[in-house]
Amino acid sequence: MMFYIEEQRVSSQRPTDRATARPRRGAQQARSRETERRVVEAATGMFLRDGYAATTMAAIAKQARVAVQSLYLRFGSKVEILAAALDVAIVGDDEPIPLLERAWTADIAAARTGRRAVEVCVAEIRRILQRTHPLYAVLLASAAGDTGDLLADNKRQRRAGLRAIAGLLAGKPGFAADLNPDKAGDLLYTALSEEIYGLLVVDCGWAQDDWQSWSVETITALLFPTRG
Repeated sequence: MMFYIEEQRVSSQRPTDRATARPRRGAQQARSRETERRVVEAATGMFLRDGYAATTMAAIAKQARVAVQSLYLRFGSKVEILAAALDVAIVGDDEPIPLLERAWTADIAAARTGRRAVEVCVAEIRRILQRTHPLYAVLLASAAGDTGDLLADNKRQRRAGLRAIAGLLAGKPGFAADLNPDKAGDLLYTALSEEIYGLLVVDCGWAQDDWQSWSVETITALLFPTRG
């Protein structure tokens, strides 16, 4: 709402005023992004160290050097800060570029073979899981009420994203005749899940390279089976 009011005020200025208003708005937006970056960074560290329940809005505000009221105005609630932290962890930065518009999905589309496309996919998912799994564990540990909704939304988006990637894989030579992209996406959603990653890498102590090799071989065998 504050942004909408600001736009109305700028649009009512005389033409000679608008040239100076644009740089001012750009500077304000840059400061706003920097503040949000500090909040997400501070909250992430506290969530990982203290857990979701023990982390308070007041503590986040103090660590990020912002007023508590500003924190509520920007994010609305603590769960929205956790959601923002997860978003940054998923894509690796705070740039407003959707995950499926990142360069690595173009690399999957350009891959000449199914196996190579799977290798590109798994390599990127590995980087994502390395960033997100610690926060995902925080989310799982507190999954009730509003955080339960966030967990369900995270899973829904992850499944939808992997189904979209499966659509790219389905166009590669040798794609399994008995699979459609949605079912293939569900196999990716399972094999590349936070849960299986946690079981193998965290609980069983697998090396990242071993998890990546297992994932590539498993997914390739399912989606691009060898014919006799």
